[in-house]
Amino acid sequence: MKTSLLLATLLLIPTLALADDKAELTALLSEFLDGATRNDAAIHNKYWADELIYTSSSGTRFGKVELMQGVASRGMLKPEEIDTVYSSEDVRIMQYGDTAVVAFVLVGRSGVDTKRYLNSGTFVRKNGQWQAVNWQATIKAK
Repeated sequence: MKTSLLLATLLLIPTLALADDKAELTALLSEFLDGATRNDAAIHNKYWADELIYTSSSGTRFGKVELMQGVASRGMLKPEEIDTVYSSEDVRIMQYGDTAVVAFVLVGRSGVDTKRYLNSGTFVRKNGQWQAVNWQATIKAK
């Protein structure tokens, strides 16, 4: 009986750890989208790894330095300046140890206009913190 309980516990621990990581990645995505809505440089800095490779929906590729320059040039938005609110739908997370792929539909709502993008990112956990090292955004077909 003790052996069965020990074996069940040992088999359950990795599953619980993966569930915790998925919850952490989901929360990080939510925090990021809220920060992106406000153009919060601190949130962007936390989310993106220094070695980021970002491919935008417009077909351009750049790194964290260029991305952060764009964020800094606009500055943090005041509530009345926010024209687009970002959220996610259909979040899928696949984890491979300290690497995870997060794919979701990015929803940008601006007044009556709503745009959707297929986004996927590769995250690496370094020093206990998840950061995106690769990002791909594509306009979602209607």
